[in-house]
Amino acid sequence: MARRVRKAVFPVGGMGTRFLPATKAMPKEMLPVVDKPLIQYAVEEAAAAGIEHFIFVTGRGKNAIEDHFDHAPDLERNLKERGKFDLVEAVTSWMPKSGQISYTRQQEPLGLGHAVWCARDLVADEPFAVLLPDDLILARTPALKQMVAVHTEVGGHVVAVTDVPREHTKRYGILDVEQDNGRLARARGLVEKPEPEVAPSTLSIIGRYILHPAIFEFLDRMEKGAGGEIQLTDAIAQTIGMVPFHGLRFEGTRFDCGDKVGWLEANVAFALERADIGAAAREALKQFKF
Repeated sequence: MARRVRKAVFPVGGMGTRFLPATKAMPKEMLPVVDKPLIQYAVEEAAAAGIEHFIFVTGRGKNAIEDHFDHAPDLERNLKERGKFDLVEAVTSWMPKSGQISYTRQQEPLGLGHAVWCARDLVADEPFAVLLPDDLILARTPALKQMVAVHTEVGGHVVAVTDVPREHTKRYGILDVEQDNGRLARARGLVEKPEPEVAPSTLSIIGRYILHPAIFEFLDRMEKGAGGEIQLTDAIAQTIGMVPFHGLRFEGTRFDCGDKVGWLEANVAFALERADIGAAAREALKQFKF
């Protein structure tokens, strides 16, 4: 049985240029979906999967993230004085406890692999998760919890995957599949953003990973890949043969909130799922003629 996954890394150092001007003074991870920022959804998903240590890899201008995961004494006191205890619960109940959050800086935007490498000393020698807040997943069982259950059985690297149209393979890391039962695929290789005509499959990685610490040996080499960046997928590929590598077709719907339309879709989908506003949101949407 594999070691328990206790730590999660959240690479949140990106500039969010696709959402300018909204992200000029606000981290893209703080963009709300209904009434919660993207980063809170990611942290809640990790907590539901048993994560105990939350590691944020930040950059300049990300102070709002740190503030969001801290108490706001004036706000909380004001809410209590007004008897709004439900709102006090809403702004405090989901926060990790003192000592469960760590922050480290990615001083240069050198790629996702570099961001994960920046957390190496905090991760140390144990399996860990990586969650990209831009990928928001609506699921009955949180996606990372599904992955942790699989990792307990197979160990090594486990990534969340979905099938994409072949013409989209050049946007993703694509698995070279050795064995596939329709839910769990064992891979013998991985290619970052291949052209459709040479892609080994259409099974693409999205922003959820459980990784073996052996990956840091290869991230240490600082080798640049696609786009001139240090690619996490390249380091994963180099460990294949050393550690098992599986892709899980998770149960749920993924929304690409790094894209304006994907973010809009997520707002609609999550609003409709809410017990408090779902019916009203459905009625509001009927006024639009498509």
